[in-house]
Amino acid sequence: MSRPGGDGVPSVDPERLAASKDGRRITVVLPALDEETTIGPLVSGLVRLAGGPTALVDDVVVLDSGSTDRTAERAAAAGARVLDRERAVPDVPVLPGKGEAMWRAVVALGSGAAPSDLICFVDADLVDPDPELVPRLVAPLLHQPGTALVKGFHRRPLDGPDGHEGGRVTELMARPLLAALRPGLRHVRQPLGGEYAATVGLLDRLPFATGYGVDVGLLLDTVALRGPEAVGQADLGVRRHRNRPLHELARTSREVLATALDRCGIDDSGAGLVGFLPGDDDGAPGWRTETHPLVQVDRPPPGDVRAGGPAEPVDVGARPRGAGAAVVRS
Repeated sequence: MSRPGGDGVPSVDPERLAASKDGRRITVVLPALDEETTIGPLVSGLVRLAGGPTALVDDVVVLDSGSTDRTAERAAAAGARVLDRERAVPDVPVLPGKGEAMWRAVVALGSGAAPSDLICFVDADLVDPDPELVPRLVAPLLHQPGTALVKGFHRRPLDGPDGHEGGRVTELMARPLLAALRPGLRHVRQPLGGEYAATVGLLDRLPFATGYGVDVGLLLDTVALRGPEAVGQADLGVRRHRNRPLHELARTSREVLATALDRCGIDDSGAGLVGFLPGDDDGAPGWRTETHPLVQVDRPPPGDVRAGGPAEPVDVGARPRGAGAAVVRS
């Protein structure tokens, strides 16, 4: 089934993988907010895997999170099915955040005449995408019994003298934190990576942090529910993302840290982040401060919502601590 890829990473043949689906529907989901510069080429590569009797992918969905640019228009033109966040889960007020968009996608795609069985999440800011990333992510779910979550990892070049040193939040905060609190997850190369695949059966039982903590939260909750043997990894080669400035990454880190501490049963102060930026408000030399409050809430498991349970967000500070409090181990 495997053949060597051009970058030395083992690759898989989509048609042979499709033959092993056994009727399972695979949906690729791209949560997107103002990604008009990257969404078109990304979707164009992914839709090549869809269509026809031997298609690996059954649907490519862009979950638009309220974009004010041409993200939705360009995604549709490239062949994606665009799902508006409000319509994905009607009558439920929208919260900001990446995790909110993912939660709404899972709730919506798990119902209807042709519900999804496997969902592959792909970040919408990928540059120069390789459509083979989807086969590499779903292959373990199709061929390795017991695997329910597959985390992708890749080399992330950074423009400038640092070369291949992207993934700054991962290397400087997330992986050291997991080594300290959950050493059994030290082998997970990119716990915050946005490219991963999972069974809907798993996702339906997990709470979703509404912000940037969603990735590490799903990882920790999966281990709490199914054990570490349920987590696989896939080498995705080299991937290029739109890199963000350091002060934005600090805000991301704060959300990731809060979710990880909660899932590990450790109290968080709940305090927001104070950022220091050069230049006074009037442009004079000096420093200005920006305070970013921490909003840490979880959406309930999608399966519970589809079954008629409440969809209202749960304040993390208002429930018992730890992943064991958020999920029920099978």
